[in-house]
Amino acid sequence: MALMSHRPAPLSAKERQQRRRLLSMTFLTCLVLVMIGSTIHVVMLGRLRLGDMRRLATYDLAEERNRVRAAGEDIVLHRIHEASLAASNGYSVVEAQRLLNREQWEDLDGMKPIPGGDFLMGTDLERADPQDKPEHKVTLPAFFLDKYLTTNAQYARFVAATNRRPPGNWKYGRIPQGEMMNPVTMVEWDDAADYCKWAGKRLPHETELEKAGRGTDGRRWPWGNKMDPSRLNTYYNVGSSSVVTAYPQGASLYGVYDLSGNVAEWTADDLLPYEGSKASDFHAGSAAAPGAQPSQGKNYKVLRGGSWKGDPFSTSLYHRDYAFPNQATDFYGFRCASSVDLKKAPT
Repeated sequence: MALMSHRPAPLSAKERQQRRRLLSMTFLTCLVLVMIGSTIHVVMLGRLRLGDMRRLATYDLAEERNRVRAAGEDIVLHRIHEASLAASNGYSVVEAQRLLNREQWEDLDGMKPIPGGDFLMGTDLERADPQDKPEHKVTLPAFFLDKYLTTNAQYARFVAATNRRPPGNWKYGRIPQGEMMNPVTMVEWDDAADYCKWAGKRLPHETELEKAGRGTDGRRWPWGNKMDPSRLNTYYNVGSSSVVTAYPQGASLYGVYDLSGNVAEWTADDLLPYEGSKASDFHAGSAAAPGAQPSQGKNYKVLRGGSWKGDPFSTSLYHRDYAFPNQATDFYGFRCASSVDLKKAPT
């Protein structure tokens, strides 16, 4: 007996239409679910990113009671500190000297020779800030530059020896825990200039910092022309200043550390336009013509190098930041320079 094959009856037009509707609804449902899932994923990523930014840029809200200031309180605290009325149990000269061992002091106090000659200063890049333009050639004599930014430990010796007020972030005149080798911050321009004078040196000119970083090939960063966040401390990739020896891979051709990143560096110079500059406003409350001297008491001082808080591109070696000399923040620091080799200078 032959086997009979059973084939399904052909679908009617109505059944085919129902199936198409069912497939369409299934597809739309899947699409909506995918969109909802993607939206939730993006929202969660955004929340995580915002959380990361808050942790890096601010403080835990649980600490709010200890952080919030009343109107004008910061001004009062600054005045108390300026008048040295805050209780201080700072270091004696002997204690300050014992903060580090002899090898550490010798390394931190070391200077690097920077050869004289021509170099390219400034930039013609379209998106650069007006005060950074134009690119031009500068000739410098040879000089010496501190290998590292001035550290808290080094500044403690100065404070102890001169009975100067300590930086505003040193509680009771003591360096914050774990920051002995971090660059000193919360120092005004006069503090930096006086330290360098006490150390037998001087604040560097902005030309010197730029030459020490750019060498003779006009590079944008101490290592070359490509931003590399692994070579410097900038844009909250650490969240604070860092130990001055932390980035040997970011040192310049001459062996100088942190010319880009960590903290912005006070220089000896007022902010004045380069020759040929088209910018006009170089000091507060004025619109001086290029080359004009700022009014007395209104001078901005130039800072170089960018910082741990700033935009990575503000760490470009040609970039000029600026501030009033009486400003002090947790991302302003300094190093010293000398026109002579102190190791060979007569004592």
